[in-house]
Amino acid sequence: EECVRCKDGKFCPVGASLELPAACSPGTYANVTDGDGLPDCLDCPAGSACPGGAAPPTPCESGHFASTPGLSKCELCAAGFYQSSSGAEECVRCKRGSLCPVGASLELPAACSPGTYANVTDGDGLPDCLDCPAGSACPGGAAPPTPCESGHFASTPGLSKCELCAAGFYQSSSGAEECVRCKRGSLCPVGASL
Repeated sequence: EECVRCKDGKFCPVGASLELPAACSPGTYANVTDGDGLPDCLDCPAGSACPGGAAPPTPCESGHFASTPGLSKCELCAAGFYQSSSGAEECVRCKRGSLCPVGASLELPAACSPGTYANVTDGDGLPDCLDCPAGSACPGGAAPPTPCESGHFASTPGLSKCELCAAGFYQSSSGAEECVRCKRGSLCPVGASL
């Protein structure tokens, strides 16, 4: 007679004549570790996920990780990190000049021109170059927008550098889109932040 495949959520040790329930909780998996033939529930190893029941550990896919044992599902790599291998316990920091969105499995080159910055805005996973917002400067590549420092401003979107406030004007806040005229009788040199 031919052997029958064990159904999902059941456990069939070697030589079994019937399916056994394997009610392992999420984060654990069933395994026969002694001679009684009944499944023991073991912690899922790091780098894997275990939904419970009789399901064996599943290695985390690329772009995911499981840093500790006993997890029911793998976590996505955070923005700025990636993981190209499966079964990982941690993600790798993205190199400067590259873009790594949430769940990245590789570093993406971000060759955005000055005045723009890289951002993943759609489902294709590739970086889109967006205009730098007013009040910020974008040197290009994968660098995110940098708010203008006090004494500086960026009045329009798409600038690669913030401009200094002119003589007679100041700006005490960062991220400004314009400078403020100095009060009558006050001295405000170029780039004044008061």
